[in-house]
Amino acid sequence: MNSIGVEGLGKLLREAGSAELTEIVGRHADELDPVALRQLFRNPHLSRQAIEILLTNRRLLAFHEIRKELARHPQTPEIRALRFVSGLFWRDLLELTSDTRVRPRVRRAAERSLVDRMQGLGAGEKITIARRAGPLLVAQLRHDNQPRVVSALLENPRLTEGALMPLASNETTKPEVLALLARHPKWGIRYPIRISLARNRRTPVQTTLSLLAHLKKQDLKGIEQDRRLGMAVRRRAAVLLGHTPP
Repeated sequence: MNSIGVEGLGKLLREAGSAELTEIVGRHADELDPVALRQLFRNPHLSRQAIEILLTNRRLLAFHEIRKELARHPQTPEIRALRFVSGLFWRDLLELTSDTRVRPRVRRAAERSLVDRMQGLGAGEKITIARRAGPLLVAQLRHDNQPRVVSALLENPRLTEGALMPLASNETTKPEVLALLARHPKWGIRYPIRISLARNRRTPVQTTLSLLAHLKKQDLKGIEQDRRLGMAVRRRAAVLLGHTPP
């Protein structure tokens, strides 16, 4: 290490070819630190052999940053990568769930681990997760009791209409969340969501009334005849159908 120097070693770790890189890691494993290893993991020639050397070094595995990099690296044996997942911080897990370079099984394990921890997280942390959540996390966060979390979820580029339908139709969803969904410029104009909101007894009356004008006749007929819904909603549907004077 002294003959190479810290900067020289970092440069070698970043730029060396596969065989040379494995040799350097084997020779200097006991001297490496997280700063140097950041350069190592940037090297596209990092091989399974070099990874195996890291995996046998207990001192290196004590560094959280190294465990995170090993969990995400495609050359780490999958069974070892999966073992590292449960010990990562929630932000690390979130990164893994959205990194397409990470093996699918590792991504799913990270998502499941994050779901398991969700109950212990604060609103701010959930909001951060909601903006990037994958399918498993969306399924949990869409029913969060904090409208701010659901609002962040609605901005998630990975969100789908199908994932939102249970939120729009579920009668345990908070009225303010249903109103939030109805007002959303992207999701509030989707017809299946509109009709689900209009049929949901928990949707605020004024929100439902504003939705009725955008519904098809056959759906208005169903609402007019649905005795679970309030009289004001049913009467407005009848008016729109011409069954009763305004």
